[in-house]
Amino acid sequence: MTNTATEAPTEPSGPAPVKSPRRMRVDLRQYGILAALAIIILLFEVLTNGRLLMPGNINNLIQQNSYVLILAIGMVIVIIAGHIDLSVGSVVALVGAVAALAMNSWGLPWWAAVLLALVVGAVIGAWQGFWVAFVGIPAFIVTLAGMLIFRGLTLVLLTGGTISGLPDEFTAIGAGWLPPLLGEALDGRDTLTLLLGVLASVAFIVQQVRTRATLRKLELPREPAVSAIVKSAILVIAVMALAWQLSAYSGTPIILIILAVLILLYTFVLNRTVFGRHVYAMGGNLFAAQMSGVKTQWVNFFIFVNMGVLAALAGVVATARAGSAVASAGQSYELDAIAAVFIGGAAVQGGVGTVVGAVIGGLVMGVLNMGLSILSVDAAWQQAIKGMVLLLAVAFDIINKRRSGR
Repeated sequence: MTNTATEAPTEPSGPAPVKSPRRMRVDLRQYGILAALAIIILLFEVLTNGRLLMPGNINNLIQQNSYVLILAIGMVIVIIAGHIDLSVGSVVALVGAVAALAMNSWGLPWWAAVLLALVVGAVIGAWQGFWVAFVGIPAFIVTLAGMLIFRGLTLVLLTGGTISGLPDEFTAIGAGWLPPLLGEALDGRDTLTLLLGVLASVAFIVQQVRTRATLRKLELPREPAVSAIVKSAILVIAVMALAWQLSAYSGTPIILIILAVLILLYTFVLNRTVFGRHVYAMGGNLFAAQMSGVKTQWVNFFIFVNMGVLAALAGVVATARAGSAVASAGQSYELDAIAAVFIGGAAVQGGVGTVVGAVIGGLVMGVLNMGLSILSVDAAWQQAIKGMVLLLAVAFDIINKRRSGR
């Protein structure tokens, strides 16, 4: 009889291999946009002999481009989902007219007029969302019709062409500053502005540290430490430089606080909520999203309701900054918002884009406008240059995707 011997399992020789933490690939496109913004700022700072970054010009850059940035925040969600909205400029004009009439002709206080304007924007968004989501008409057609409808209604409301004499509390939304509650320090600079800069920097660093700690605990990919440190240092320097310059002018613009809240809120919505994940899923693959149980009709509906509310807010800000409501308000705002989103890294096909990228794209457009204006470049050439920047940004995105596909 033959005995069958069973071999004992051999122990692995040498120490057990140590898992190396997974690294997240650096978003070169996002860093490229930041680099482009920095290069454009430095270029115009040199060409304008240091006038671009003067405190007054920085304040004007924020206030003059605030409504485009607000529109870009909403537009990036629309574009990520695979749609487009051509009506936002006309909505800005219509809502501005409604707010001005509410204060001057209907006797509403300024805050009630603002609330009414936001409600009107939500109703407009629901109107367009209904046709897109439940009837199935392409957003391009619906919003093109909306652009004509709402511009026409604006002309009907503003029969006199202009409504002026708006309350100071209302105009402060777009052209005012936070009061100097903490007094002055360091050669007359606004202490509150400097303090807000420090608090924003500290909050960003704490958030970055907590995010990396969470990713490390869950053993998820994370950005290389060197890249994260460099990014954080650049942002802190930029925030403190902005606060330093604004503190020497009139302090913190009210609209800057509104923009900061919107950026944080919508970054959270897109990255941390079910609604945000559904928006990305629909833009990436609509059929797969439907098969996964995403209620695409309702998501599309609320995307346009949200766009209507943000367009109304942009209308309030634009009217407040101008100090009056005019029928021609909002001309080409939709093109500026769309350009900002694509320059900021959104994909033409949908499914890709960030709120921060859209804001950076809007700042690129704003710096171009201001720098060219300081250099007294003809308006026609300004339009041509902005068009070329948009074309190059989209071309870069397409070429980058082709290389990734290979």
